[in-house]
Amino acid sequence: MTEEWQQNISKVVEEGELLQGTLSQLRRKDGAAAPKTIVRPVQLKNGLHLQFEYHYSNKVTHENVLPDLAGAKIIELLEGDYKQALFKTTKADLQLLFNKKGKATLLSKAPTGSVKAADMQHNRQKNRVIAEGTAAPFLVELGIMTADGAVHAKKQDKYRQINRFLEMVTDVLPSLPKDKPLTIVDFGCGKSYLTFALYHLLAVEQKREISIIGLDLKADVIAFCQQLADKLGYDKLKFLVGDIADYEELSEADMVVTLHACDTATDAALAKAVNWGASVIMSVPCCQHELFKQVQSDVLAPILSQGLLKERFAALATDAARGTLLEVLGYKVQMLEFVDPEHTPKNLLIRAVRSGQTASKDKWEQYEQFRSFLHLSPSLEHMLSDLWPTKTDADVKK
Repeated sequence: MTEEWQQNISKVVEEGELLQGTLSQLRRKDGAAAPKTIVRPVQLKNGLHLQFEYHYSNKVTHENVLPDLAGAKIIELLEGDYKQALFKTTKADLQLLFNKKGKATLLSKAPTGSVKAADMQHNRQKNRVIAEGTAAPFLVELGIMTADGAVHAKKQDKYRQINRFLEMVTDVLPSLPKDKPLTIVDFGCGKSYLTFALYHLLAVEQKREISIIGLDLKADVIAFCQQLADKLGYDKLKFLVGDIADYEELSEADMVVTLHACDTATDAALAKAVNWGASVIMSVPCCQHELFKQVQSDVLAPILSQGLLKERFAALATDAARGTLLEVLGYKVQMLEFVDPEHTPKNLLIRAVRSGQTASKDKWEQYEQFRSFLHLSPSLEHMLSDLWPTKTDADVKK
């Protein structure tokens, strides 16, 4: 005979009300069951599923179950493995407790709001980029996914980073040219997780005509990446050994990516992108040392007298100068959080989209005041010295 708690759980799942369920407190400790299981809805390529995330002591595994089967699976786990569960739904928080005799008590209270329907929709949108449960060949080859599309437990952070990057790319795709093949350059590509992800999104998923070039100084890394591109049949993805500042093989590019290019190498990549007329620039700066030696201000002495604070301030000032200079040249600039700060402090991404507007004299004057106040002389300003508006440029519109 079906008990009331079973009917309630089945109804929540069947009617699409479940936002997240957490099953815990093992009935027995023989190691067969995961100490905790989290259930949440995910939108995969073949439709909505309930994802069961099994948390063991040394690994996390996933199983995607169709909604009409998920309710029965949850009940089976509760009857066999767990003594309690918390279900966050669109209408209430439901807590299920079993006593020593196995009798169930289901408590209901107002939803806490920690998991909302909007959050669920956000998770679904993220899964649409590269969904777990459907293997992406490049992720399998790079050791992030298994052949059946499950993400390795130790690669969850990298998987999230790739999806976050592709979300940010997807946002600006309308700004890229639609009437010609796209040329994309990735400076300092390294092992090229994101380079391969870009190719997968644009060439494989969206069937766009593209050419992507990955550039890095490490010959062994480039050889590995090219071998993998050839193996995957990514014939419009090429990897080259070279320095950002010395690369002269192109006269234009539609999109430039630079991730963790050290210090002024980021400036060299930004300068190349601007001179090529790139419609989209995506840059994650790294090791901003240049302005640390330059920044001066009596007013900011409480910050600049402390080495750690000065280092962080100089990094922020560096990227603020870069962003403002790009705005001077008509780019719309956003500073975005690339990955969670708990994973790396180097998590700021500069996303710049060419707006088509002429150089802004107002922005230039704002930059000059900022630069003068801190006694700065940034490399990017010098690299693009012939592009800046001046007070005598009558043709420049404010």
